[in-house]
Amino acid sequence: MSANLEHIQQIMDEADVLFTEEQVEAAIDRVALQMNEQLHDTNPIVFCVMNGGLIFSGKLLTKLTFPLEQSYLHASRYRNETSGGELFWKAKPEISLMDRNVLIVDDILDEGHTLSAIIEFCQRAGASSVRTVVLMDKQHDRKARPGLAADFFGLHCEDRYIFGYGMDYKGYWRNAAGIYAVKGM
Repeated sequence: MSANLEHIQQIMDEADVLFTEEQVEAAIDRVALQMNEQLHDTNPIVFCVMNGGLIFSGKLLTKLTFPLEQSYLHASRYRNETSGGELFWKAKPEISLMDRNVLIVDDILDEGHTLSAIIEFCQRAGASSVRTVVLMDKQHDRKARPGLAADFFGLHCEDRYIFGYGMDYKGYWRNAAGIYAVKGM
C-alpha cells in the first residue's frame, strides 16, 4: 500500500521548522569536535543504526579525524508507523565486538527502547565499552530507563513528532534538510 502523496506533501507544507540546515550542520560540527577530543585513541567500531542514522552518520563520520571501523545494524520499533512497537532486528552486527570499543550512531533518542536494546546486545557480545551519539535528544520524562542519555548529542528538541535529517514521517521526508515537527503532533 503506497502512501497518499498529497498527505505526505501536506505534512511538509504545514510542518514547523525546529532547526534549519545551518543549525543542524553546526551541531554536527560541535559533536565531531567533542568526539575527536574524547575518542581519538579508542579505535572504535562505529555502527550506524539504519535507516534513521544514515544521514547523520554519513555527515558525522567525515568530520572524525581518528581511525575507526564502520559498519551498520538495523533494529526498529517503528516500521514506518508513527508509534513504536516491539523491537525487530533486520540486521545484527556481523563483526566481532569482543574487547572492542563500540560507538552507536542513531538519529534520535526518544524513549530509548531501541537504543537500550542495541547497547545491551553489544555488551552481551563482549564490547569493552559502548558509547552512543544521537543527532536529536527529545526532551520528556518517558525514557526507557531512568537516567538514559546519549554520550554525545547534537540538539535537544521538544516532545513532538519530528522528521528530517534521517528521521521520517511514515517512511518519507528522511531527506528533508532541516528538522521539522508535524503540525499538531
